[in-house]
Amino acid sequence: MTFALKRAEQTSAATTTSLPDVQEKVAAIIADIRARGDEAVREHSARFDKWEPEAFRLSRAQISEIMARVPEQVIADIEFVQEQVRGFAEKQLESMREIEVETLPGVHLGHKHIPVAAAGAYVPGGRYPLLASAHMTILTAKAAGVPRVIACTPPIRGEVPDATVAAMHLAGADEIYLLGGVQAVVSMALGTETIEPVDMLAGPGNAFVAEAKRQLYGEIGIDLFAGPTEVLVVADDSADPFVVAVDLLSQAEHGPDSPAVLITTSESLGREVIEHIDALLPEMPTRDNAEPAWRDHGEVRVVADLDEAYRLADTYASEHVQILTEQPREALEKMRNYGALFLGEGTCVSYGDKVIGTNHVLPTRGAARYTGGLWVGKYLKTVTYQEVTDPAASAHLGEVCGRAARVELFEGHARSGDVRAAKHGTADLPWAPNALARP
Repeated sequence: MTFALKRAEQTSAATTTSLPDVQEKVAAIIADIRARGDEAVREHSARFDKWEPEAFRLSRAQISEIMARVPEQVIADIEFVQEQVRGFAEKQLESMREIEVETLPGVHLGHKHIPVAAAGAYVPGGRYPLLASAHMTILTAKAAGVPRVIACTPPIRGEVPDATVAAMHLAGADEIYLLGGVQAVVSMALGTETIEPVDMLAGPGNAFVAEAKRQLYGEIGIDLFAGPTEVLVVADDSADPFVVAVDLLSQAEHGPDSPAVLITTSESLGREVIEHIDALLPEMPTRDNAEPAWRDHGEVRVVADLDEAYRLADTYASEHVQILTEQPREALEKMRNYGALFLGEGTCVSYGDKVIGTNHVLPTRGAARYTGGLWVGKYLKTVTYQEVTDPAASAHLGEVCGRAARVELFEGHARSGDVRAAKHGTADLPWAPNALARP
């Protein structure tokens, strides 16, 4: 049994395909920067951000001046949050064992984790500067051991975003550029006369930034394809409807297309949540985003029990899933599709976004069905190696390889196996010239 107390008025963008005009504009900027480098970057920065300084990269002296302007409490808070993010990232890294096993006598297989050589981080600015993204992208890359991490953030109305730059610097960025939008993403990905290219890009952004990452993917690696922020709350009759309402709106304020969904076993709670939201929205400072997000993409679904709630929640594969029930840890066993779980009233999605230490760069638009979010492992290449030190093992593998490859009609592969079967064993090489028949 399930029914809706509130349905979404519009279908949330459930595809990673961008609008044609966005695709075309981004493609044109990529082509322009590819052809003209720094000159094109400067023109696009002046056009979109009205920003064309002598150099986009901040010098050490400029960074020191900026740091001196940031209030001490802001610095202390940044350092606290980064300590949480760094600590969790380091523990994640510790969990990634390098291995070597002997699968047969003399046959050694292993894997190791190698950080990418260079990563780029995009830290959004604009109306809502997301300085927390500096922690999540730069610091996580550094925890993974990436030797060179560069970061870009746009100016805000022609001004330097001091707190964001402070966060980027304290996170360990090796190069900081005051540069925004598509031109920043493309510059990091492709390189220009003054910016060395990177191997991987991470960080959120608007539709144009997301599209630039999509088009550049393949030439470089990216963290994930990002869409509108999503929140889904699973609640039973023990939940506080006021808390549920506040938590739904906390994520709806990200943008007018951000889905906010409640799945509950209590019809009365669902109705109270709607009433609270209706009362809170008119005075909410970020109403211009939260109101259309709730109106067009908000949902309240009532289900028979929590098992049904978890099954329904899994179909959404939401970016953030908050569990406000008597036994919230049940969700760890009963759910599989989510970017991040937030268990119990003592936590909330906003903690994950800003302070708690887990990464807030998470899958959206159903991608949680097949991937998790950004973590140290995204910056590592898990590569394999193999060594056969026992001649008999090499001869045996050579014989099997020869047979297996010929089933697939790969004669060249088969001959590589044959050579070892002959050199280290007793096999013949009927396909080789007589002089080479026995290596």
